[in-house]
Amino acid sequence: MAVEVGSKAPDFTLKDYNKQDVTLSSYQGSKNVLLVFYPFAFSGICQGELCQVRDEIADYDNANVQILGVSVDSPFALKAWADQQGYQFPLLADFWPHGEVAKTYGVFNDQAGLALRGTFLIDKAGTVRYAEVNQPGEARDQSAWKKAVTELA
Repeated sequence: MAVEVGSKAPDFTLKDYNKQDVTLSSYQGSKNVLLVFYPFAFSGICQGELCQVRDEIADYDNANVQILGVSVDSPFALKAWADQQGYQFPLLADFWPHGEVAKTYGVFNDQAGLALRGTFLIDKAGTVRYAEVNQPGEARDQSAWKKAVTELA
C-alpha cells in the first residue's frame, strides 16, 4: 500500500550521487519536495521523465519545490547518469538495504527488485499532498503533479 495523500511523509536519509547524505525532513519548513521514484538509471522511460523535469526545473524552483529522484541504483551509477544527462537535482541511492525507502513508501516491486514509478509531493510541513504510482513501462503524465505543485500556495 503506497503512502497516501494527507499522511505524514516517512522520513529517510539516503546518499546522493556525490555520496552525501540527504534527509527528507531537512527540507521541512523551507521547501516543498517532489519525490520521484523510478526503476533504473539509464533506462528509456526514466530518462525521458527526468530529462523533462531537468528541462522544466525553473518551474519547480519558482514554486519552491526541491526535486529528489530515488532509485535502487548505486551512487556510482547515479553519478555517471547525472553527469551524462546534466541533472542538477539530487538522485538518491536506495541501494542498501536494497529498496528500503521504496518499501516504506509502498512502491517496491519485490519480484523485480526495483522501485515502481511512485511520485509524491510533500509540502513544507511534511504532509503528502499528491501521490501517484505507475507500473514499470508506464510513463507518468507530469501535468497531474504540476497541477498539484501550483495548488501548494
